[in-house]
Amino acid sequence: MVKIEFDIFVFKEDENYIAYCPELDISSCGSTIEHSKEMLKTAIRLFLEEAEKMNTLEDILDEANYKKDAKGKWLPPKLVATEFAGL
Repeated sequence: MVKIEFDIFVFKEDENYIAYCPELDISSCGSTIEHSKEMLKTAIRLFLEEAEKMNTLEDILDEANYKKDAKGKWLPPKLVATEFAGL
């Protein structure tokens, strides 16, 4: 299986925590922050395994703006800012 890096954002909704990967638009949940992050990693691993089986993984990563370096490692798009804003 291909190894990739990704961002994880965690939100609290009522009594649950939602972990979200913006690069792949995948989320999962858990009863604690750590549990939600582990569940997200599992969801991403399963997603990547299925995409690999279907021979669509490179297309998906390209569409998500991942780039391959000279050694063939997939590099994620860089998060350059985050802000909490209101109107």
